[in-house]
Amino acid sequence: MNFAALPKIELHCHLDGSLRPETIIDIAKREGISIPSYDLEEIQRELIAPIECESLDDYLKKFALPNLVMQSQENLRRIAFELLEDAAQENVKYMEVRFAPLLHTKKGLGVEEIIQSVLDGMKDAEDQYDIKGNLILSCMRTMSVDRAFEVVEKGKSFLGKGVVAIDLCASEEEGFCGIFEAPIRLAKEYGYRVTIHAGETGIGTNVLEAVKLLGAERIGHGVFIKDCDEAYRIVKEQQVVLEMCPTSNVQTKAVNNFREHPIYNFHKDGIKVTINTDNRTVSATNMLNECNIVFNEFNMSLEDYKQIYLNSVEACFADLETKEMLKKYI
Repeated sequence: MNFAALPKIELHCHLDGSLRPETIIDIAKREGISIPSYDLEEIQRELIAPIECESLDDYLKKFALPNLVMQSQENLRRIAFELLEDAAQENVKYMEVRFAPLLHTKKGLGVEEIIQSVLDGMKDAEDQYDIKGNLILSCMRTMSVDRAFEVVEKGKSFLGKGVVAIDLCASEEEGFCGIFEAPIRLAKEYGYRVTIHAGETGIGTNVLEAVKLLGAERIGHGVFIKDCDEAYRIVKEQQVVLEMCPTSNVQTKAVNNFREHPIYNFHKDGIKVTINTDNRTVSATNMLNECNIVFNEFNMSLEDYKQIYLNSVEACFADLETKEMLKKYI
């Protein structure tokens, strides 16, 4: 199947995991930022996680370098533009970009300036290409609950202006949902939609709690519902959508190899799955590559693809007008 020509939707893509290596070198040179090397191949080695990562935590170490060059409005705007530009070349018609604003305050930027810069870059790309984007604000589970409240409060004024949802990300420990119940509840009251990273490492009960305690409409990854019957049941019954990222899941050892990935079994059993990159640079992938992996590995059909595409349309946090437009592409 020729996936290059087919329309695509991406719902789970981290801005800081998707920088062009050339851009990191360019910004570092221009601003005198100390990075391990100005050689492209060496920087790629620094950025790209090996397929044999030991764990999710091992994989997350790759994000330190990109954040060095993501501390100014100009750079954030450029990086957001380039991500949508790259996605548009793959026939991605709509994407939701997620990032943690608090990681970009090291040189004095305020959270509002940070969010606005990313939105400006996305808008620049929308003006040039046939792509539409929205922004998800991630709260870091490694930070305090107060910092999550800060993101919710400061992002509030951007709702309806490009910001659509709140997320919890970073290292996953059992029981994190209970800790962040209050800020996520407030976010929902303000009108944020909710997607939560859960069940990426071996803790299926986190998915159950993300749905029950936090009201998650979508789950980032959710691989480990395969080992938790109650989480599996609630995801299926409530039609909670899984944002699945096959290459990333192999790298973080959520699964040992592509053949063991549960995406096809979930899909066949009526669970709503979507296909995503997670991190284009850290996982050395793009949407074309992820689609090819899933469909070649499980011998899926064009009808399967259409169903997964339509799952993505229904699950996206865009307005109805955008959803209707996206349906017309397929």
